[in-house]
Order: sequence, then C-alpha cells, then structure tokens
Amino acid sequence: MTEVLFNGHAGRLEGRYHQSENPNAPIALILHPHPQYGGTMNNKVVYTLFSCFQNLGFSVLRFNFRSVGRSQGEFEDGPGELSDATVALDWLQSVNPEARQCWIAGYSFGAWIGLQLLMRRPDINNFIAVSPPANEKDFSFLAPCPTSGLITQGGIDEIALPASVASLARRLNTQRNVEVDFALLEDADHMYNNHLVDLYKVVGNYIIEACKKKTPQKKRRGRRKKSELETDETLLLEDGHEELNDDLNDDYLDDEADDFADEDDDEE
Repeated sequence: MTEVLFNGHAGRLEGRYHQSENPNAPIALILHPHPQYGGTMNNKVVYTLFSCFQNLGFSVLRFNFRSVGRSQGEFEDGPGELSDATVALDWLQSVNPEARQCWIAGYSFGAWIGLQLLMRRPDINNFIAVSPPANEKDFSFLAPCPTSGLITQGGIDEIALPASVASLARRLNTQRNVEVDFALLEDADHMYNNHLVDLYKVVGNYIIEACKKKTPQKKRRGRRKKSELETDETLLLEDGHEELNDDLNDDYLDDEADDFADEDDDEE
C-alpha cells in the first residue's frame, strides 16, 4: 500500500493506494463516511472494502475528503466532496489506463457521494453502497440508476434506518435494465461491529459474481463473457473464517499506527 497525494479543486488530497500487478486489472474507488462525525479513509468499514477489492486483484484507492487528515479545503456537505471524488477517480484512471472495469464503493455519507458520482460518470460499471443514509439524504437523483450494484444494510442500524434503505433498494429495482442486490445483515449496527467479516463476504461474493458476467468494455451491450479477473474465490466462498476478523482488525490497526506516526512527523 502506498501513500499518495494529488491535487483537488480545494487543494491537496491524501490517499492510500494499492496497485495490482496486472495492468488490465479493474479499479475501485472507496469513499469514507461523514467527515464531521469522525469519518476518514481509515474507518474500519472503509478499510474492509479496500481489503476486499485488493484481495480480489483490483487496483484500489481510498482517500480523505477535503478538510480530513492531510487533505486541504473546507467541508461542503456534498458539492465539494463530489468534486473530490471526481478528481480521485480521474487520478485512479490516469494511472490505470488499461483497466477493464471501474467500480465505486462508499459507506454512509460516502455512499451518497458515490451514487452521485455514478450518475455523472458512465465509465463506472458497478457500485457498492454500504448503509446509504436514505432517511437523511435525497436519493431521487437516481432516476434512472445507470448501472447495477449492491446495497448492504445493518438490521439494527440507528443512523441509516433499515426500512428507508430497503425502500431505496426496492425503488431502484423497479427500473429497467438494472439489478440492485440488497443484503441485510440482521444483527449489524451502523459501524458493522463484530460483522466486518460478514460484510467482507457479502461484498466479495457480489464482486466475484458481477465480474463473471460483466462485459468489460461496454455495459449491457454486445456479447457477454466471463471476466478475466484472477481471484482466489475460496477466500470468500469457504466457511471457517474465524481468523479473518482478527486479520482485518490487525491490518487496520497497523495502518492506523503508521498514519499516527506520519502525523507526528508532520507536527515536528
């Protein structure tokens, strides 16, 4: 994993990037939750999404919205963060010109921003929306939703209400030419405490199946063929992942420690 800095419209943006060894690997951009409630690119759910895409062979980027961490600028509650996501996707595509697929994934506030980006970028093939705040934000812009995707939700979430998110998924599925899967993790709260492995499996299995049937160059046109994505499917499909939760948390804590050390260096 590499620390990256790139220029946004409000100043420098800070990110963490994994480059696949395969130049044709698909790419994924991960967006973090609300900056004013502690959301950063190092959030555990964001890190789980990042790890999932990385382990499935993607080149993947997560970054801090403006005003978060080392990213410059001021919080704008939507327009500025959408601009940041656009710049981040441009950067990711610029270093992966041969990528055969482009995915967007976001958590909570990041899901709201990600779905707005989806509407503006026809080059995005698929999306993952984790606990989109359908009871707080307006998602009527998804008319129509341009591509298929996955929405996940915790059953005991008190922030993004399960009934509102389920209603959003049903509404999107009434539209033609798209299929929006909805996965309810019944015992998960908004932070997916003790359910990161479940989230990892649900997202990973969806990615595997979607990549098998996606046409790499054109969406919903021409002949369909299996993706050439090279992946160890047993990582996600087999039972017995008692150690995976510890691995995710250990990797997350190691990454957090590195970030804190970097911040201390900056202060000096």
